[in-house]
Amino acid sequence: MISNVVMRLYNTLTRKIEDFVPYEDGKVKMYTCGPTVYHYAHIGNIRNYIGHDVLEKTLRYIGYDVLRAMNITDVGHLTSDSDFGEDKMEVAKKRENKSALEIADFYTDVFFDDLAKVNCCRPEIVSKATDNIDQYIIIIKKLIKDGYAYLSGGNVYFDTAKLDNYYALTNHKEEELFVGVRDSVEVDDNKKNQADFVLWFTTSKYENHELLWDSPWGLGYPGWHIECSGISIKYLGQYLDIHGGGVDNVFPHHTNEIAQSEAYLGHQWCRYWFHNEHLLDDDGKMSKSKGEFLTVSLLEDKGYDPLAFRFMCLNSHYRKQLVFSYDAINQAGITLKKIRQKICNIEDNGEIDSGLYNFYNDRFIQSLADDLNTANALSVLYKVIKDVNLSGKAKIKLLGEFDRVLSLDLFRKEKLLIDEKEILMKIEERGLAKKNKDFSKADAIRDELLSKGIRLIDTRESGTTYEIV
Repeated sequence: MISNVVMRLYNTLTRKIEDFVPYEDGKVKMYTCGPTVYHYAHIGNIRNYIGHDVLEKTLRYIGYDVLRAMNITDVGHLTSDSDFGEDKMEVAKKRENKSALEIADFYTDVFFDDLAKVNCCRPEIVSKATDNIDQYIIIIKKLIKDGYAYLSGGNVYFDTAKLDNYYALTNHKEEELFVGVRDSVEVDDNKKNQADFVLWFTTSKYENHELLWDSPWGLGYPGWHIECSGISIKYLGQYLDIHGGGVDNVFPHHTNEIAQSEAYLGHQWCRYWFHNEHLLDDDGKMSKSKGEFLTVSLLEDKGYDPLAFRFMCLNSHYRKQLVFSYDAINQAGITLKKIRQKICNIEDNGEIDSGLYNFYNDRFIQSLADDLNTANALSVLYKVIKDVNLSGKAKIKLLGEFDRVLSLDLFRKEKLLIDEKEILMKIEERGLAKKNKDFSKADAIRDELLSKGIRLIDTRESGTTYEIV
């Protein structure tokens, strides 16, 4: 059953927050741009998939029936966002002395292992670029027939001049974009317009490419952009509700997807475009080109709970840049442990007050429906834990429901950050400090224990006791 709360999302296409209205009532078709599996996914990539995971789970929580598809790019993505450079899979092949498909299979498995570690669900449909060559050829043949594509220099190009508003997603003017890509590259003399992009490469240009297929235009392989259009249309149909990726996909990848898909279909293809902002480190945007880069597995090897990273992301809005630091993830990990400790100490007793239960559940939904305001949703969680008017039974049920979206393993039993023997030693040390009128030391011990989730309680009858907070 669909909640009465209206989902509102920022739409990159219109550059504003809008009421979400899917093409088909109660059902959502959603496409997420998947990874190019030539290397490990760094945590900046993973932040993007956490955003899409929260969106899918929020839609399901509200009551929508969601069908989500994701591609796996195992061919066609060049080292430049223009139509120059080597295929990334070819670069990886030389680096690791393996076949392109061996590399793709390895990094695909690692990618989904990392997603599982941060509790991201696997999309219902996952399809490799190399499994859909026939679909791309069907689309390209029609684009040529309808005058939207042309053959030049052995490659098939999309003719962007045939569109009235090629830059609708970016709101750019062509002259602002130089050769139509983000990288500084040479001009391709085979193109009619420098914003045109390749739909199909042939061996006339890439003679040593491992992955090649027969086509009406010669032995070759597809361009990067055509795969997402082909896979989405094949599995989700002619009308798509939500398409997303990282903000760096807006141009040229998603811009080109819109161009070719709507030229092929003859109507608007996707209503809502959803983009996550970058994760930054001290030097700027995280990138694989910087040498060693951070992965979920590396964080785990360093002793961090991968869900601390998810929690860190949820405390920031998906459309805001987030700066990663070890201090930040360490604090996120400590806070998450404290939350779990508090939840595990809740006794499952009392009755569920439906009015109060619905009040908190509605506030949780409203926070998420407000363009995925996960920070506010976490605030609702904190209030549920603290509310003395809520029974333990109601708290446990609410928190279990919230975790369907937050996916933080809220009921995981955590060891205390400090054991009982050390707590008692600290209490004794603090008592001695107070006796000696060293109140600053006594306060420091109290604050140290509080930072580890232990609150001291001074009483006349029992002296100093403690509770887990």
